Amino acid sequence: MKVGICHKQGSFSDTWIKYCQEHGIPYQLVDAYRYDIIDQLKGCNVFMWHFAHHDYRDMLMARPLLNAVEKMGIRVFPDYETNWHFDDKIGEQYLLEAIGAPVVPGYVFYTLREALEWIDKSGFPKVFKLRGGAGAANVRLVKSRSEARRLARVAFGRGFSQFDRWGYLKDRYLKWKDGKIDLFHLLKSCGHLLVPTEYARLHGREKGYVYFQEFIPDNAFDIRIIVCGKRAFGIKRLVRENDFRASGSGHILYAREEIDERCVRIAFDVNRKVRAQSLALDFVFDTGNHPLVVELSYGYALAGYKDKCPGFWDENLEWHDGFFDPQKWQIEDLIKKLERKCIF
Repeated sequence: MKVGICHKQGSFSDTWIKYCQEHGIPYQLVDAYRYDIIDQLKGCNVFMWHFAHHDYRDMLMARPLLNAVEKMGIRVFPDYETNWHFDDKIGEQYLLEAIGAPVVPGYVFYTLREALEWIDKSGFPKVFKLRGGAGAANVRLVKSRSEARRLARVAFGRGFSQFDRWGYLKDRYLKWKDGKIDLFHLLKSCGHLLVPTEYARLHGREKGYVYFQEFIPDNAFDIRIIVCGKRAFGIKRLVRENDFRASGSGHILYAREEIDERCVRIAFDVNRKVRAQSLALDFVFDTGNHPLVVELSYGYALAGYKDKCPGFWDENLEWHDGFFDPQKWQIEDLIKKLERKCIF
């Protein structure tokens, strides 16, 4: 057995490499961006790559590459069922509706005429989203029909940059205010008011569609549940100050009693249908206190979880105390699957 790993420091691959070293598993570091990546992987039984939403190269070619490598008979992480909907909020909406998950209602339009007709009949506020973006990026509350019409016209005109400069600066200011970054990094972020990120410059503008979700009011937090095989763990994220969004706030509660176990049950049920190797689901609660899925993703920022979650649930909703490393589970499960020991 040989494991090919595309390594990025600070990503899931740190644990994968450590696991291989500790268990005597042969591994090879590969460069997924090189023209000869297929040749690099010859002789490997497994290929693992924690690709990211904020790298334009990853969003351009990671999914096609991983799906092609699967055709070589190589087990991959994330595999097709795990990666195809990553950082695609519209794809996530379709998927959740298709499997009958309790999802926040969403509305997607591909012509301006249809969008404007719907806006004229709808109540507000609604939540406007672009397909991509994490940590609440590219998400805003639309309070009126006139604002929704303006956004629709931009969507079918010049389109939207993938990088919200003022939104980014506001987010950095709030992080500085909370003591999460220093003044130097706050001032440095001001430069992006004039110079867009590499991703925004090379990815191009988002246009040709408009996507709204229902606004679910009176949520002071959301719940994120991450399923990995037969295990799940969760966090409660408090809503940002003077905002409606919790993702990216950095205000997190970890105690077991903070997590509504109905969300855990739904997360396991969703993943039995999706069959993802790793699945993070974000929940809010409607006016009847019923949990609804907002979005899902295979990846997440390690800093919010590593050595902080005090335990996990198994598929029978039994709790297991103690810290853990979910990236270790990822490689363990993949190796077991390679050895024809099905984990689902």
